[in-house]
Amino acid sequence: MYDAPPENVEIHKHITSDWWIEDTGILCSVSIKDAPEITREQSIAQLEDLKRVTGGKKICMLLDITYARPTKKEDREFGAEELAKVVKALALISNSALGKMVANLFFNLKPPPYPTKMFTNEKEARAWLAQYL
Repeated sequence: MYDAPPENVEIHKHITSDWWIEDTGILCSVSIKDAPEITREQSIAQLEDLKRVTGGKKICMLLDITYARPTKKEDREFGAEELAKVVKALALISNSALGKMVANLFFNLKPPPYPTKMFTNEKEARAWLAQYL
C-alpha cells in the first residue's frame, strides 16, 4: 500500500501493524511482515488506542493485510465484535495468498455489519471507500 506513511500524520505502532489517520479521515493500516502472534491483551490495547484517537466515532478503514497472520477463532470473534463498534466501512488490500486467506477467515466467521470489500489495488479500494466518508 505505502512505501512510507505521509509525513504529516501520527504513526501508531502496534505489534502486528502500523496505522495512521489521513486528512481524509481514512484510517490506514499496514500489517507488519513476520509479526509475532498478537495476544488478547495486546489486541485490547490496540483497540483502546484506536478508540482514543478517533474519539469513539466510527471511521472508514483501509487495511493492507498482505502480511497479516491467521488468528485463533476466539480472537477473530472478539475482533469482529469490537470492530463493529468503530468501523463505518472497511476496504482490505492484499496481494498475497496468506492475506486473502486471513480476509476469508474473517468474512466467513459472520458477515460484518458494515460494508466490507477485498481489493488487490489501493486506488480501487480508496475509490470504493470514498462513498462512505
